[in-house]
Amino acid sequence: MWYERCGKRALDVASAATLLLLSAPLLLVAALAVRLAMGRPVLFRQVRAGQGGVPFTLLKLRSMRAGGADDAARLTRLGRLLRATAIDELPQLWNVLRGEMSLVGPRPLPVEYEALYSQREAARLHVRPGLCGLAQAAGRNAVPWALRLRLDANYARRVSLRRDLRIMLGCAVVLLRGRGVAAAGHATMPRFLGAGITPPSTPPAPR
Repeated sequence: MWYERCGKRALDVASAATLLLLSAPLLLVAALAVRLAMGRPVLFRQVRAGQGGVPFTLLKLRSMRAGGADDAARLTRLGRLLRATAIDELPQLWNVLRGEMSLVGPRPLPVEYEALYSQREAARLHVRPGLCGLAQAAGRNAVPWALRLRLDANYARRVSLRRDLRIMLGCAVVLLRGRGVAAAGHATMPRFLGAGITPPSTPPAPR
């Protein structure tokens, strides 16, 4: 399909460049707030799995203090605001421009998770990871891992412009309603331990 081969990337580049330009003042203010509240570094960097499992460095604004405590203790008041509004995700527009991510696709997860996927779940790696995805439109972090990965694999099997537009609209609605900022009983999202395994209530999770 033409959209999946060429149109999607063209839309990504045009939209990411425009959004970066429009959000630059907001990003500057948010970065300054992070610097004053938490010090350096302002950006959180973590290696994630891209299309085909190829690793890349994901960018986010920091929302947690450094240290070995659990996520709930490290997550700051400013960090909660940045996460709730998804402002912390805006630096990933640079990942989109670089071709490491797309506007729409499965959220990029840590490289070590790849070994834990079932054959069906691994299909999520057939497409570029995205800023927003089918699972996020269904409820962000409130969506449990099994359903989240199933939705990701479902998306990878059928990519279309109409579907991408519906997902972006769904993500916007979820964001405006303040839904799914964290999984139930967790400060963020529990770590994925593999199919059929229920994680304890307080482990660190990918940010």
